[in-house]
Amino acid sequence: MAFGKLWVIAYRDLMRNRRRSFFTLIAVALGLALLIFVNGMIAGIINDGLQNTIRLQTGHVQVRRDTYEEQKVSLQWDELLDNADELAAQALALPQVKAAAPVLWATGVLNTADDSAGLRLYGIDTESALYTPIQESLVAGSYLAADDRDGILIGRRLADSLGITAGQRVNISVVNADGQPDEALFTVRGVFFTGVPTYDENSLFMPLSKAQALTRTDGHASALVVLLNQQKDADAVAAALQSPGNVGLTWEDLNRTLLDTMQTAMAFYVIIDAIVILVVAVIIANTLLMAVFERIREMGILAALGMKRGQIMSMFVLEAAILGLVGVAIGIGIGSALVAYFGVNGIDIGDVGAATQGIAISTSMRTQFVPDTFAWLSVATLVIILLASLYPAWFAARMEPVDALHSR
Repeated sequence: MAFGKLWVIAYRDLMRNRRRSFFTLIAVALGLALLIFVNGMIAGIINDGLQNTIRLQTGHVQVRRDTYEEQKVSLQWDELLDNADELAAQALALPQVKAAAPVLWATGVLNTADDSAGLRLYGIDTESALYTPIQESLVAGSYLAADDRDGILIGRRLADSLGITAGQRVNISVVNADGQPDEALFTVRGVFFTGVPTYDENSLFMPLSKAQALTRTDGHASALVVLLNQQKDADAVAAALQSPGNVGLTWEDLNRTLLDTMQTAMAFYVIIDAIVILVVAVIIANTLLMAVFERIREMGILAALGMKRGQIMSMFVLEAAILGLVGVAIGIGIGSALVAYFGVNGIDIGDVGAATQGIAISTSMRTQFVPDTFAWLSVATLVIILLASLYPAWFAARMEPVDALHSR
């Protein structure tokens, strides 16, 4: 029997019980759509967290002293850069570099008359394009001038939690480079809202020169932060800026914990993907087995008329292929539509991102197209469906014509 004829028979058999075929088709489509949407959401969360961290904190490349330990936020002179301005000029001369500026990090405490909060202090070059995202995210007050002697910027979450408004005077306490406590009064020039809870609730900015004076680091900086035109150039730029005593770190080095965590999480999601695909496969196998039991006498007649076992088996596999191909096509359409919609509109998660310490997740989760992932999910779904059809097909093909004809 011609292969094309088997397709026709397979299609006709599926149309015999349209309701069952329809619901099986929907199960395949919705299963794949769910997988595409979930994986698009996961990719969006990972990319969002990584890009937020690069944009707001690490940059694509950093240059530090090789003795500097970020976790300690050290202010010891021998662990800080003493030529950060020269390094910035060197970095800005590279064609791959979009922006570069020194930064001084310190831990501090912001005190009001009624409350206080621990935070990270950033001494920044206020004129650098590195901090354009902060300038653009101001929701109250004004941005800092380079010569501002007592102005600071704080996040809206921090301002709301302490009841602080733009223009208010607050006290900032730090432990300086000498290991001694120090404090000074500052005016909140502006309040920013980046949409990243972990950043908006514990970050404070002031001009680099004022931060150096407050911490008594005398012209030193914690690191040179570099933003690139293209992320792929990070290794080359880090190597170009590295020198004896100074180490160049790429965005991968700086976000190693985040990347490792996400890689581990992805292994878990692969298991979820496999479970969903297997559930769909079981539904297909169940549908075909029901079809086999309903058509035992028909299989006997076909066998008695000369249809070979391989052809009978092929017929059932083709039924699964039709369900799989159409279901996968519909699933890709539905899943892609969901990814496109939520990629633009996002899903508001409010303050949930604040609970993810170390991951700069925004208040709105957006999906992201990952064509390679969507492709292998579609292929895997179709392959598993075909494999699941083999047992019902084999069961139908192995029946003896005489037994099949006498069955009820």
